Amino acid sequence: MPLVTPLPQFPLFYCVKHPLIAHKLSLLRNKETPAKIFRELVAEITLLIAYEATQDLTLKEVSIETPLEPLSTPMLKDKYPVIVPILRAGLGMTESFLQLIPEARVGHIGLYRDEKTLEPQQYYFKIPQNSEGSAYFICDPMLATGGSTARAIQLLKDRGLHRLTLVCLVASPEGVKIVASMHPDVKIYAAALDRQLNEHGYILPGLGDAGDRLFGTK
Repeated sequence: MPLVTPLPQFPLFYCVKHPLIAHKLSLLRNKETPAKIFRELVAEITLLIAYEATQDLTLKEVSIETPLEPLSTPMLKDKYPVIVPILRAGLGMTESFLQLIPEARVGHIGLYRDEKTLEPQQYYFKIPQNSEGSAYFICDPMLATGGSTARAIQLLKDRGLHRLTLVCLVASPEGVKIVASMHPDVKIYAAALDRQLNEHGYILPGLGDAGDRLFGTK
């Protein structure tokens, strides 16, 4: 079984298949899982997905000295990719990327939904300077309606950024369709593609409100 399965209807959506991810995601979905364990599981699943999501990072040949002889060997060409969590739930995924790529830089995007228009509104945006050529990894545990995620991607594109990858844990078909239609060049990596959204915009079967469960606010 391949580790990453692209879906024909969403050619740039990749559902990462692995026994450890499946096991940990089941624990994550359980409503009895306490906040501490929930945070740990989010970090662990993110680490496993990030391994696949970073496979397109470019390499260059460098010369080093082993204890026995000189060697020409590959190392990351882009040593400073940027991790961008969408506040607030995306914060729970950031440290896992930094474990894999300690030199990575971190930006933040804050969005809220306007109660009248229901459109996502920006309240915070900060990314590293001189990062136009860097690979960007956008982190949000839940890709639900897709509106806020698509808006976050557009905010980055408006700054001239185009090497963008979205990493989430659970996605809905509706959310993937919105992001794919608005940003067909952006790859999406997730642990699961769930059944549908309910009338309140929550993913089914989903795992509830990721932010509340991460930070114990509900």
